[in-house]
Amino acid sequence: MTARHRAAVLGSPIAHSLSPVLHRAAYADLGLTEWTYDRFEVDEAALPAFLEGLDDAWAGLSLTMPLKRAVIPHLDEISPTAESVEAVNTVVLTDDGRRVGENTDIPGIAAALRERGVEKVDTAAVLGAGATASSALAALARICAGEVTAYVRSAERAAEMRHWGERLGVPVRTVDWSRAAEALTAPLVVATTPAGATDALAEAVPDRPGTLFDVLYEPWPTPLAAAWVARGGTVLGGLDLLVHQAVLQVELMTGRAPAPLAAMRLAGEAALAARGV
Repeated sequence: MTARHRAAVLGSPIAHSLSPVLHRAAYADLGLTEWTYDRFEVDEAALPAFLEGLDDAWAGLSLTMPLKRAVIPHLDEISPTAESVEAVNTVVLTDDGRRVGENTDIPGIAAALRERGVEKVDTAAVLGAGATASSALAALARICAGEVTAYVRSAERAAEMRHWGERLGVPVRTVDWSRAAEALTAPLVVATTPAGATDALAEAVPDRPGTLFDVLYEPWPTPLAAAWVARGGTVLGGLDLLVHQAVLQVELMTGRAPAPLAAMRLAGEAALAARGV
């Protein structure tokens, strides 16, 4: 049997992805000279044919939007973590031919917070209600003792977040986005919104804020993150999430642990600097 040594990230659009930079840095540090990691533009319609075309040299896949839920019917098994939010960002291809789905975003969020000393909070706030917000709720289920308040733009989104809260065992209160400035007084704020969505909140950052986890990494810093730092708060960005979830992917795909967190972060920082971020 051919030794498994191929991996890639799939999604659409995919050209901006930093995953190849991070995974290749890990392979270099671990001495995995035969390993390759590429990116492929694959949408939902193209996914089944791509999966069927994989040979036994493939070890795993990273998935970004719009594939995290679309891939599930094509898998043989998914982990409880991935099942909890119905989202797979990692597929491990086993020696016996199975496709196993995992979610490294959830433990990645928790690991990034732990690295900054955030292991337990009494309450938290989530800005937004998309797929990343459900992963944030799943991570908060591990560290938040009390209620999570989600700030959302529609009744439909509010219902979705309450659904995820019930499913994950997290008490979720939903508040209209027009009151999002109220979120900034929480000890932990997780911003899961697209670029520009939180810019208007920068002026509302309180003195001595808690911790902000803004999942964007480009452009960086966001106005909200910059204002947060200026007022003495702790800020984590999208690169923190990307690196920590990639560390877990490398370990799952290669079987080598621990993956080189520091080398991967340096590679990501260098790549963003080269882009002028």
